[in-house]
Amino acid sequence: QPLVSSSKWLQLHGLKRNKLSLSQILSQIGFQHRKDYVTTLGKLVASRYADGLFPQYKRAEDGSVYNLTAKKELILHFVDCLMGAIKLYKQRMEWLTSESRQIFGVIQERCIVIVLDFGAVAPTEFDLCRDALSMVLVEQVTQIAKFNLIRAAQDLMKWQQKSAPVSEHTVESAVTWLWKLDHMTAASHTSSAEALLEAMSDEAVSS
Repeated sequence: QPLVSSSKWLQLHGLKRNKLSLSQILSQIGFQHRKDYVTTLGKLVASRYADGLFPQYKRAEDGSVYNLTAKKELILHFVDCLMGAIKLYKQRMEWLTSESRQIFGVIQERCIVIVLDFGAVAPTEFDLCRDALSMVLVEQVTQIAKFNLIRAAQDLMKWQQKSAPVSEHTVESAVTWLWKLDHMTAASHTSSAEALLEAMSDEAVSS
């Protein structure tokens, strides 16, 4: 799936976009039972002619009542559409909460720098971090334009001097560099801030 935000995804696949919100469906399968103020009479007049003629649906949100006039076939059509929408939403949720996205979210920027600050993690945790980073490189970074890796340390470590164009070769190179890093390296209390400043100094990085 493309790396798009949920708001953009909903613009394409949301209920309103596909005319499947409750108010949109009600307007297509019936009409609102109104109680309007008639100026000439000076009082509220209800459209009671529909009472008992049609099944009625009352919306809990605003109390409005709709007279349902649609044939069974049209209602079944909307049932099928809504079931399809539910399936699509479930697929999106499963995708959002799987693999690298459950840790890093969905990367939407075209150029990124990932700052690595491992601190004093145990060797097993160090490898878990590198597994996660390898995963995001292969799954998401392959879909953007440029990237770089910087490790926070007393002597700053950079995969490349500046962000590099994404290609199969550069992603493989970054993964190899990642797995060649030493578990422990000298650090200072300013290492993390210096690494972030270095990342932000790359003119190609927007955020």
